[in-house]
Amino acid sequence: MKYPVRELLARAQHSAVHLEMRDSYTPDDAEFLKWLDGTRYTPETLPEWWWPWHEIVTEVVGRGVVLRRVRVVSEPVSDYIRYEHDLTFANVSAGEQVRWLPRRAASAMALPGNDFWLFDDSTVIFNHFNGRGEPTDKEITTDPSVVSLCRSAFATVWEHATPHGEYKPE
Repeated sequence: MKYPVRELLARAQHSAVHLEMRDSYTPDDAEFLKWLDGTRYTPETLPEWWWPWHEIVTEVVGRGVVLRRVRVVSEPVSDYIRYEHDLTFANVSAGEQVRWLPRRAASAMALPGNDFWLFDDSTVIFNHFNGRGEPTDKEITTDPSVVSLCRSAFATVWEHATPHGEYKPE
C-alpha cells in the first residue's frame, strides 16, 4: 500500500480511530515554522495542503464511519502541540471527533509504544518516528492480540479525554 491510512480509510465501514502520543512531529515542517512566525488559519484561509484530508474525512464520515482521534500530551504543552490544537478546528469541521488527554492522566493506562490507527477493529497501522519526531515507517498488523490491545487502549483514553472544544492547552 502506498498510502495505507488513506487506503484503509477508503475501505473502512464502521470506525477509524487514531491515537497520537508524541509532543512533536516533523519539527522542521514548513507549516509549523510559519505558525511559529505568527501565521494563523481560519476556516476561510485554510491552505491547499489541507483540502485533500478534508475531502477524505468528509467522504468517510458521510458514509457513516465514526472517525475519532485522541492526542495524549505533556503539560505544559509543547509549541508543536499548540500548533496542532490551533489547527484542530479544521479536523473537527471535516467530521473528526477529537479529544485531548494530559499525559499525567494516562499513567495507569496500558498503551502501545507507538501512535496508531485502528480500522474497523481489525487492522492496526503503527506509525514509527525517529527521536526528532520525523516519520520513519509504518507497520501494519491484523494480529488479534495487537488489535485487542489497541482497541482497549483507545477506548480507555477516549473515555478519559477532553473534547477539543473544551480542552485548553496549558
